[in-house]
Amino acid sequence: MAFARPRKLFTEAELYEYAVGALARRMRSVAELKRLLRNRVEADTEFGKTLVELIVVRLKDQGYLNDARYAAAFSSYRRDNEKFGRMRVVNDLKAKGVHGDVIEKAVSSAYDEVKEETLARAYLRRKRLQKPKDRDQKQAARIFRQLTRAGFRSRTIFAILKKWDIDEETLTELENETPEG
Repeated sequence: MAFARPRKLFTEAELYEYAVGALARRMRSVAELKRLLRNRVEADTEFGKTLVELIVVRLKDQGYLNDARYAAAFSSYRRDNEKFGRMRVVNDLKAKGVHGDVIEKAVSSAYDEVKEETLARAYLRRKRLQKPKDRDQKQAARIFRQLTRAGFRSRTIFAILKKWDIDEETLTELENETPEG
């Protein structure tokens, strides 16, 4: 079954209502909202581009759209609820189109007071990952990769693995696997 393409909205009022509805469903970055709005207008025309910019400026002026607030809320949510590390949050915000300076300020304020090892251990508890039994190399490698994907630095991961008495041979192999070292 084919899905119908979304109806093209041409008036400013319709596009504004759509944008407010999208922001009511969930918070979005400026780049995300622009992408949504471009799908609703003839984005390749000068009129469509101007209309999208006009709506974005209007939403910013009204306080509905603010990348700094978005990045701060996103960072603290990912830290507190999902227990992700700093690098994961930075990469996710970049993917959402937030500017680098805004990301740096938001992530710094969210993560400066947090000990990364404590957060990594909380992530392991959240994912129900435990110390590998009987020096299991595959399990140690799996935990290493999962913590890397979650945004933790390899130094922190190795500190946790060393406290778990993972043998030096496995740690050396994992260290060679990571580009950060």
